[in-house]
Amino acid sequence: MITDIIGQLEATAAAYPDKPMYSDSERSLTFGQVVDKARRLGSALTSLVEVRSPVAVMCGRNVFTPAVFLGVVYAGCFYAPMDAAQPEARLKSILGLLKPAILLADSDSIERARSLGYEGRILCTDELFEGDPDVAALEKVRENTCIDDPLYVIFTSGSTGTPKGVITSRLSLCCYINAYRSVMGIDETDILGNQSPLDYIAAIRDIYLPVFTGASTFIIPKQCFVMPAELFKTLNERKITAVGWSVSVFTIAVKVGAFGGEVPKYLKKICFSGSEMPCSVLKVWQENLPDAKFVNQYGPTECTASCTYYEVTERVSDGDVLPIGRPYSNYRVFLLDEEGREVPQGEIGEICVGGVAVALGYYNAPELTAKSFVSDPLSVGYFGRIYKTGDYGMMREDGVLLFKGRKDRQIKHLGHRVELSEIERAALAAGGVDDCCAMYQKEKELIYLFYAGNTDVKTLATELRRVLPGFMVPRKLVQLDELPRLSNGKTDMQELKRSFR
Repeated sequence: MITDIIGQLEATAAAYPDKPMYSDSERSLTFGQVVDKARRLGSALTSLVEVRSPVAVMCGRNVFTPAVFLGVVYAGCFYAPMDAAQPEARLKSILGLLKPAILLADSDSIERARSLGYEGRILCTDELFEGDPDVAALEKVRENTCIDDPLYVIFTSGSTGTPKGVITSRLSLCCYINAYRSVMGIDETDILGNQSPLDYIAAIRDIYLPVFTGASTFIIPKQCFVMPAELFKTLNERKITAVGWSVSVFTIAVKVGAFGGEVPKYLKKICFSGSEMPCSVLKVWQENLPDAKFVNQYGPTECTASCTYYEVTERVSDGDVLPIGRPYSNYRVFLLDEEGREVPQGEIGEICVGGVAVALGYYNAPELTAKSFVSDPLSVGYFGRIYKTGDYGMMREDGVLLFKGRKDRQIKHLGHRVELSEIERAALAAGGVDDCCAMYQKEKELIYLFYAGNTDVKTLATELRRVLPGFMVPRKLVQLDELPRLSNGKTDMQELKRSFR
């Protein structure tokens, strides 16, 4: 297994110096250009920040952002990507938790970065790319870094109302990318189609697969994903061969009848994740792309994007439910009951994950880390560390894992992990809301917020858009005189579900 990210990047660039590594609709960077820019930016950072320190990155969805990430890696640091379009309150919360000495921003985002009241140094990536590389400084950094050093922090929704920063090591990333490329068959002939925002966990595939394989990544324009006919046209124009997308993209394409026109004729390797794939949708994709490989992937950010996979070799029917499959190489996946005992085959238990791909924990959150990253109760005579996913599963006789639901109120919505309680806290903090309950209608992928109070729906929606990412803002706000209650005083969620429409 390849475990040296920088060494592999330089070896791949030496093999394909003039080949496009990252492209978007306006620009393209070759492997040689990416290495050059990353070295220049990394050299500048070596004199400003210690190794194994966090560096916040606020850059757009373009070809230069992966080069910034790799520059941070060259400097021996770990990066925390931030989307400038996120609400101010969320960005400030992330910076407050991270406490980085440096915030990097591109020219399009730097004014937004300066508006946050951040007290550290804000540096423009465009300017750092123009500096001189310091070979000696970079070599010294490499001598003082280790394969299990942190690589990045990805911030997800947190149940306390504060984003959780999942910190992942270089070794974990290497483990996942090597396993994924083996399953999907990714090689130097592939052109990857990026869908995910670059601050989201799914983007690591599109960023790092070129490093390890010599493949190229095209960053698909965001607007294409709301116009599937345009998306299919772009896939053909760019000759995209492989994608790893959220389920919602596939669903939308089928709903609007995109296959009635142009079909993605180069697309042969398809991975989907983030939520449950409706087989009625997958059936349409299989019918139109009969020679493509389809892989269902499951796993949280805490396990370096995903931990299991299921290659769909059979033709599915509308009512089928896909398994989530088998563990990737170097992952250990098993089921525990409430007492920490492994459940018998055929019974439901909590999905737990062990192995080197498990994250280092939550950044600056030791209590939260201790709750989910625990000692393996199945280890005998040594300390084993596992992550408890909070998901339920059941193992078939053939060793294939089935997903059986969420243990708490955390949901997967449009490929993002969302804590419904975080939405409730935001609503209660908005003013004019006395009581509320956030719920999810999975079939229609809609977040509801039922509330009691004197604020009107329009005012509340505006406030929620100010403090929450767009994917967390409820599409349905329902004002009630009071929320229904059970005899024990808890909210009667079954009664609220009857209000879904």
